[in-house]
Amino acid sequence: MSEVYANRRSRLREHFNAGGAAAALVTRPANVRYLAAAAPRGSVLLLGQREDLLVCPVPPDDRPTEGRPDEALPVHVLPAPGGDCAVTAAGLAAGEGAESLAVEEHHLTVARHRALATVAPRLRLADLGAAVEQLRVVKDEEEISCLRIGAEIADQALGELLESILVGRTERHLALELERRLVDHGADGPAFPTSVATGPNSGRRGHRPTDRRVEEGDFLSVCLGATYRGYRCEIGRTFVIGTSPADWQVELYDLVFAAQRAGRESLAPGTAYRDVDRAARQVLDSAGRTEALPALTGHGVGLEIDEDPQLAPAAVGKLDACVPVTVEPGVHLPGRGGVRIDDTLVVRPEADGGPELLTITTKELLAL
Repeated sequence: MSEVYANRRSRLREHFNAGGAAAALVTRPANVRYLAAAAPRGSVLLLGQREDLLVCPVPPDDRPTEGRPDEALPVHVLPAPGGDCAVTAAGLAAGEGAESLAVEEHHLTVARHRALATVAPRLRLADLGAAVEQLRVVKDEEEISCLRIGAEIADQALGELLESILVGRTERHLALELERRLVDHGADGPAFPTSVATGPNSGRRGHRPTDRRVEEGDFLSVCLGATYRGYRCEIGRTFVIGTSPADWQVELYDLVFAAQRAGRESLAPGTAYRDVDRAARQVLDSAGRTEALPALTGHGVGLEIDEDPQLAPAAVGKLDACVPVTVEPGVHLPGRGGVRIDDTLVVRPEADGGPELLTITTKELLAL
């Protein structure tokens, strides 16, 4: 695996060298992990003129959820606790004779940026921009394998919950149970705070579970995700509790399902991000649900749960193969509830079978 990480760092080096910087400092945690395999919290990565260096506040250990850094990457541990790894790395770059250093300005605070300038006043600081995030968009098969396993874990946890008695239990209790099941089945932990929404809360994106209890006839919408070896996926489903669904529930569910299917079927290399959004959005718009249209249809996933690309009306860019994204339209009717359906898929060319569905829990409207 060292070759994989060395290649990623080499591609980044080509980018910032082309921009005129002699060295680069990576501070955003997900970006450090992408380039270094693993690192203790607070670590930064210096891509120097002569060598790359992982600067850590404490020595790396072998915790299963963290792993160890790329074995080919030298490690510099701060001599005393309480120091700032980024400031130390800037000093090391200046000591190497670098005249310029590209930094992630979108991640550094103003105070931290000033500290870098203070410790190395002759070092010209430039903006690295979102160069690492752009490298992260297309995943290799090892990354996709981690996402696939995470999706299997999430499917398993959700499937077990659906076999239990739900009436009378609170949203909060169900969310906690789902997160426990994720860990029981091998996840590092939840990919994000689990959302369980019932009755009038159902269908809301990012709903925080409350003490409302599940009642007969409720819509129950669930959105959860697993983290596996740092990679995060998500799944969302909506069900009816305890009885046959009402006509309005069937109608609304069929509408959201059609929108989600349109979004999924539009995923292909070369498709514009906004066209995926448009495919799902038009289904909802044509049914007169303009007041409930979501802000976006989906987004990328990986080391973070909300990555590029953004599948939104104003998004600029086109999909590549091996880009994992969510497709997650939903409609919420105030006071009544709503429906969300959310899958994680990997963009594949038609010759390879089209988009690969990672989350496979049924999307049939089940009465539980």
